[in-house]
Amino acid sequence: MGKIPTREEAWELLTRYNQDAFHLQHAETVEGIMRYFARKLGYEQEEDFWGIVGLLHDLDFEKYPEEHCVKSQEIMREEGLDESLIHATASHGYGLVVDVKPEKEMEKVLFAVDELSGLIWAAALVRPSKSVQDLELKSVKKKFKDKRFAAGCSRDVIEKGAEMLGWSLDDLISETILAMRSFEKEQPAGE
Repeated sequence: MGKIPTREEAWELLTRYNQDAFHLQHAETVEGIMRYFARKLGYEQEEDFWGIVGLLHDLDFEKYPEEHCVKSQEIMREEGLDESLIHATASHGYGLVVDVKPEKEMEKVLFAVDELSGLIWAAALVRPSKSVQDLELKSVKKKFKDKRFAAGCSRDVIEKGAEMLGWSLDDLISETILAMRSFEKEQPAGE
């Protein structure tokens, strides 16, 4: 049985391999979404674990983009981290860079929301408010259909994630918007 790091230990590990502000913000965004879904889906006791999985899911992406979800497994094993954490984080690359299949509901949520969170942030940033607080499903759906908008966010992965969970795409998007609203920092007036 390996170690499950505290939030502080996970952040220290993350920042050892990631310095780019965009990657760090994405990690915290996915952490927040995962915590939201842990509470929403009845896994309150596992909320910290779900959050750590979200925080560390792209551990290797900045330094080892060609070995994404492979190098992270090596790093986590060297750190003595638990196999459940290693499997969960690697599983979001299923069918893309690894053959580690999302099995648990938490892993399927991570698979589904990772790309979706990027699309939702991009949709929020083109709004006058630059916020998810007033972002609606229909706006995200419109952006989802425009393949040139946030082209790096895989629509196929998002759709596969919804399918894995047995959720409609609308439900997945709506809940992820609510998740992101739940922790978005309020912007001071004028920013």
